[in-house]
Amino acid sequence: MTVVQIPGSKSVTARALYLAAAAQGTTTLRQPLLSDDSEGFAEGLISLGYAVDRRPGVWTIDGRPQGPAVAEADVFCRDGATTARFLPALAAAGHGSFRFDASAQMRRRPLGPLTQALRELGVDLVHEEAEGHHPLRIEASGIKGGALTLDAGLSSQFLTALLLTGPLTEQGLEITVSDLVSVPYVEITLAMMNRFGNPAHRVGDTFVVPPVPYTATDYLIEPDASTASYVFAAAALTGNTVTVPGLGTDSLQGDLRFAEVLRQMGAEVEITPEGTTVTGTGRLRGVTVNMRDISDTVPTLAAIAPFADGPVRIEDVYNTRIKECDRLAACEQNLAALGVPVTTGRDWIEIQPAQPAGPVEIACHGDHRIAMSFSVTGLRTPGITLDDPGCVRKTFPGFHQALAALRAEWGV
Repeated sequence: MTVVQIPGSKSVTARALYLAAAAQGTTTLRQPLLSDDSEGFAEGLISLGYAVDRRPGVWTIDGRPQGPAVAEADVFCRDGATTARFLPALAAAGHGSFRFDASAQMRRRPLGPLTQALRELGVDLVHEEAEGHHPLRIEASGIKGGALTLDAGLSSQFLTALLLTGPLTEQGLEITVSDLVSVPYVEITLAMMNRFGNPAHRVGDTFVVPPVPYTATDYLIEPDASTASYVFAAAALTGNTVTVPGLGTDSLQGDLRFAEVLRQMGAEVEITPEGTTVTGTGRLRGVTVNMRDISDTVPTLAAIAPFADGPVRIEDVYNTRIKECDRLAACEQNLAALGVPVTTGRDWIEIQPAQPAGPVEIACHGDHRIAMSFSVTGLRTPGITLDDPGCVRKTFPGFHQALAALRAEWGV
């Protein structure tokens, strides 16, 4: 059995940073993710005047419930969607003039449902170039709060940004969703808000956030379940056993359900309070699976799907088309380059059994998840290379070294 230490959760780290910044007192975050995304979020907070002390394995943040400590700031959000969506909402609850911009990749990704909701709450906000996209400028004077309706069908991050901001408003928020994707990520948000002292909760399609202030806490960041999907898939694909400690039955992250998909395909899976173990059995069955709620693991499944004994069909995942790249199109392109029969529709992809043929250079499209997923394909397909191996720094800078260690230990 191989034990792999997975870096801290990107989603949990981002939420913890926001909550720490918004809480009264000093919060300690233990084992936060060290990656381009999390560093970008921390740098964004620093630009807004928050005190963030980053030491190995321990970050401390001095909270400011009243909002940013500076009267004006220019924040560059890099490629980080959580940074680009959460921090404008945080700044809007304060007072001052704040400008936000992001990389070309992040500029392409939608922001409109969130900024429209902020406008409905009275926030003075202007998109400087394309409506509904970065860059944007906010003239902040606090948020009164109240009730609103939100379409979160493209990204649950729009809802999370508002939920996190609710306790900073005068009246709190009641948010009714007309559509919602990636529900487990919203459940992470609510659980963490509760941990920081706000009793936010869901009633049907409405999320209720009372204006109860956050309280600083000591918070341990659990390993990233999306990142763990690559080592779980590697074990299932090669007939080996891998255990990820710290990611078990008490995990907040819905993407741990990817292990259950591997179970459906024939892998042996054990999830305990201490961690999760996946063992490959030498066989992968074809499946049809709805991955709307765990869509970040779609490329992981697509990358091992050719080795199944029947078709693998992934459904209800339109939102993967507006991630770092169009992930359905990227998976189709790379599988076709490997000689694998594949078809896609608006919100689905179907992959037929076939032995992928190399050598092929994978087109990563600057997307960490495409790069890591097809690196797993390479465990059984000689000659796979990546056109942008460095893009993994977004969430797992040490990925290539970790995969090389697995290769060496397993002899694959």
